[in-house]
Amino acid sequence: MLPMSTLTHSEFSFPGQKAVYHGKVRDVYTLENDLLVMVASDRISAFDVVLPKGIPHKGQVLNQMAEHFLAATADIVPNWRMASPDPVVTVGHRAEAYKVEMVIRGYLSGHAARTYATGERMLCGVRMPGGLRESDPFPEALITPTTKEALGAHDEDISREDILARGIVSEAEYLQLEAYTRALFARGQEMAAKQGLILVDTKYEFGRLPSGQIVLIDEIHTPDSSRYFLAEGYASRQESGEPQKQLSKEFVRQFLIAQGFQGKEGQSIPVLTDEWAISVSERYIELFELVTGKPFVAADRTDIPGRIQANVERFLSSVSHG
Repeated sequence: MLPMSTLTHSEFSFPGQKAVYHGKVRDVYTLENDLLVMVASDRISAFDVVLPKGIPHKGQVLNQMAEHFLAATADIVPNWRMASPDPVVTVGHRAEAYKVEMVIRGYLSGHAARTYATGERMLCGVRMPGGLRESDPFPEALITPTTKEALGAHDEDISREDILARGIVSEAEYLQLEAYTRALFARGQEMAAKQGLILVDTKYEFGRLPSGQIVLIDEIHTPDSSRYFLAEGYASRQESGEPQKQLSKEFVRQFLIAQGFQGKEGQSIPVLTDEWAISVSERYIELFELVTGKPFVAADRTDIPGRIQANVERFLSSVSHG
């Protein structure tokens, strides 16, 4: 078995399938009865660009991490998930997604820090306090939403005022999304602290079921949507001005920036080697174990598409006969 066995593209045909959508990282199959089959691929994206190299085990890491956190937050907000019949698959209820991603930031980091460094203090209509150093905590977590754009387009920062003025979400629903976002982030920070981590920032996506109920969709608190710091040594690193030890996709972004790539026009993606992909894979597995506190058990990768097809069909037949 090749160490580089990855799932970078999927073309499944499941029973009752009506449509398929290939996202940046996930492939979403719509079935009859408002069911969705979400396949977490081994694709990796940075700066809204899908990189041409798959990362071994990445789909499994993300899917099982999301499973862990969706189960741990279902008491705060219901979510779309029914079951995970395969290590890289989640089956759940189809919801109509809101056209905003709810980004919440507890610390000055990533995009917020890059914005702050230019001297700009406003982010998505929210004022960031003065006198902060990178990785300092905000007095209160800031919600800095982005618009959810189609594949190939960049998600854009947007303010609460613009969301309401443009009628993207009604005010009552938006206030509910904000309340859910704060409650989920508080739970995520609590869970992170138990693992010796700090949940720095993250994003949530919500949708509406045909019944009108708001549900949490997609994944939460994984390294693709979240940034973590190691709690141990955080204060002394801040004091001495050292960079924080980060667990997120930032190391991928920094590698690309060092190679002169930030997804801008005219820039080309650097050459990505197998060694690079394996090192990223190791970081993702380490992240899984640190964040969940569970050992990572790699799934059999001999025939990934065959395994997925069989597992999903078995589950669907149990649902239809159940």
